Amino acid sequence: MSRTTSHPTLNAPRLETVVIAVICIVVLAAGAYLLSQRQQALRSSPAGHDGLQVWLASNGLSAQNFTGGWPMDQNAVGLMIVPVYDTGLDVDRVAPSSKEELLQQQDEYDLELDPISEKAQKVQTLVILPKWRTGMRLTGRAHPVLRVEPNRLTETLGKLIDDNRPELIFPEIPFTDIGYRSTSGDRLLAQVYAAQLFKARGCRPIIGTEEAILLGDCLLGETAAEGNNRVLVLSDPDLLNNHGLRLGDNAKIAVDLLGAKAGDRNIVIDYSRASWLRDPAREPERERTWADLLRFFEQPFLTLWIGSAALFLLFLWRAAMRYGPIRQEAAAPGASKSLAIRARARLMRLSGQDGALTAEYAAARIAATAESIFGAAHARHFTSEDDFLKYVDRRHAAYAPRLRAVLSEIRKLPAHLPAHEAIHHIDELEQVLEQITHDA
Repeated sequence: MSRTTSHPTLNAPRLETVVIAVICIVVLAAGAYLLSQRQQALRSSPAGHDGLQVWLASNGLSAQNFTGGWPMDQNAVGLMIVPVYDTGLDVDRVAPSSKEELLQQQDEYDLELDPISEKAQKVQTLVILPKWRTGMRLTGRAHPVLRVEPNRLTETLGKLIDDNRPELIFPEIPFTDIGYRSTSGDRLLAQVYAAQLFKARGCRPIIGTEEAILLGDCLLGETAAEGNNRVLVLSDPDLLNNHGLRLGDNAKIAVDLLGAKAGDRNIVIDYSRASWLRDPAREPERERTWADLLRFFEQPFLTLWIGSAALFLLFLWRAAMRYGPIRQEAAAPGASKSLAIRARARLMRLSGQDGALTAEYAAARIAATAESIFGAAHARHFTSEDDFLKYVDRRHAAYAPRLRAVLSEIRKLPAHLPAHEAIHHIDELEQVLEQITHDA
């Protein structure tokens, strides 16, 4: 009965094991969250463009999503689509502190103007302006009250094109139909809900009119000495996003328009925050720099590094608390043998082999008793168990039967034994050896 109640205590998980497991779970969960959340949720939401990529690919066009991380051959890109979910370019986004602020949030993540302009200068680029707050993505409802502020949108458009004062136009009717003639001459109808149109200097309408442009070919605000100086601007993302592709002939217009612009090259829906475009003819090789290595210490890798460092410090602290500092006993005579015995005993104790440890202890106690009786010079003749028992038979016959019985029981003990039983046998051995020592 006593053995049954003691084993669960030996097998119970240690506190440090539980702490380490919790830290590992937290680190893995944080890494998974950073890798898979925000952008993925945005792309698959009604305001995202995952549906556009799938629709274009299913109609025979080469379309792909791109989030950055490696150089892209700009000569293979026919059209780069850049969705802008930031109404304050070059301005840090303020994280919401409540559910209400989250629903009214106007910027999904921070973008900068320079990378967008650089992309437009290198390849033909279609910039999709923002329209909806975060509440539209979270609730799945497109309502005019969830549109971004017009003045913020005007400022963003003014930074992008060569017109500091573009004019935004919001028709009062719920649905706006705008005609479009396909490359084959068919008449199609683009339809958007709560339309967001614009009028600007230097913009030629592709869909719409000069007084109300839905998709325009505009002059870049800041052009480089070399490269393209124009950019395609879509003022209302509902023409191409997951929410709007099902309206009117929007899906057909997307295939016809984007396919004609890209030709036989790739259509890239670019969500990256930097320009990864490279021209192999001008930049055939790029020397490695420290910046390549530093990328592995940015998010989400930074969180993993911090978690690993915390886990290592926990292991180091626990080892210091458990085993203590290095002792200086190694310099003493016979210290190596003593340390070896201690190490073996500690390993047996930590692994739960109290039965084997009791047998080792009995042999050590007999050797120590022989040394105390005969002295260090003659003790070696009586340190073995058989020689010591012969001595006890001759000189201490009254204690010999009890000593033999105790040693016999110890030899029969299993390797794994409850601690209280091991202590019981050790107490009996100590009593007999003490009596023999005092009698001698």
